[in-house]
Amino acid sequence: MKRLGTRLFAWASVLDDQARDQALAASRLPFVHPHIALMPDAHLGKGATVGSVIPTLGAIIPAAVGVDIGCGMIAVRTPLTVADLPADRTSVREAIEAAVPTSAGSYNTQIAHVHTQERITELEAEAEKARFDPEDYAANWRLQVGTLGSGNHFIELSADELGRVWAFLHSGSRGVGNKIALHHIAVARRLATQWWIDLPDPDLAYLVERTDEFWAYIRHLRWAQRFALLNREEMMDRVLACVAGWLGVDRLDRLEEVNCHHNYTESERHFGKQVWLSRKGAIDASEGVAGLIPGSMGTASYVVTGRGNPMALRSAPHGAGRQLSRSQARKRFTADDLERAMGGIEYRHTPAFIDEIPAAYKDIDQVMADAADLVEVRHVLRQLVNVKGD
Repeated sequence: MKRLGTRLFAWASVLDDQARDQALAASRLPFVHPHIALMPDAHLGKGATVGSVIPTLGAIIPAAVGVDIGCGMIAVRTPLTVADLPADRTSVREAIEAAVPTSAGSYNTQIAHVHTQERITELEAEAEKARFDPEDYAANWRLQVGTLGSGNHFIELSADELGRVWAFLHSGSRGVGNKIALHHIAVARRLATQWWIDLPDPDLAYLVERTDEFWAYIRHLRWAQRFALLNREEMMDRVLACVAGWLGVDRLDRLEEVNCHHNYTESERHFGKQVWLSRKGAIDASEGVAGLIPGSMGTASYVVTGRGNPMALRSAPHGAGRQLSRSQARKRFTADDLERAMGGIEYRHTPAFIDEIPAAYKDIDQVMADAADLVEVRHVLRQLVNVKGD
């Protein structure tokens, strides 16, 4: 842990100047209590640094939650071992790609899966309780349930240190969550202009707890968080069904399951105060709480339990964290470089994934070493099959 300012502590051994300066600016906001915690994977973000944990009194910064509200991971340990799997894994990858729409703007064409409608019905009821209509943000939000997205979102089959097979995926609240986030970021910016609030960055605009705008954001945020969690559950159902079909069995038991957010806000108590704790690229690492920390495409992921470190606001990193922008990665690497980096992992061979090459990210082993006082590692997962969207 390093102290970078009066109210900024960092666990990152590698931190660029832009990310540090961005986090320092946020830490000086008067309603931050007691300090911001920067995770080992911290890097520059929109308004607030990705990999930052920001506790606030009486206000919330929508950009400090991020534009993919509720983004996170789910992992399930199956009864399978690597020895149970056929050597040719192309067919299961293709089956997963057919069952789960990938890529930005790619949605279900119809509600064809048994649990999808149940989850949609739950979300409709949650929206009614939250007193808003998600169609105001995305008319097709129902078709987004059970879809992956692109960028660093992924679906994987992996093996742990004992050769046991896990299904693991990373996604969030899709287009509807993005539009909810952008709307409330814009509201906060408009109010800051209206009230002549001077900010170091317009995207640090905040909503004040006593206002209607604040509580509208909370209601919509919580709905989007629920959408993200159910979206991951829906995709996991489909993935496990694909694996079962590949092996010619009816179903696969779930021996362990973890589903956690890493872009979200909750009301928590820290250092004697009830605060709004925004984790933007960070997971809950309260003592004994299970969590997931994925690496980049082609590297290891981790199943962990939290150590409850109070100075880190009981939080931990959410992954490797980018060290090169997408454009920088595309200029520096080729499809052949990606092929070598992926080794024997089954994946769709396309230049579209060059910007996701492991070298564009921080070293996940270094991130985990930096996080040694934040989490205990329970399992290390090595990829067998990788599915991504363009």
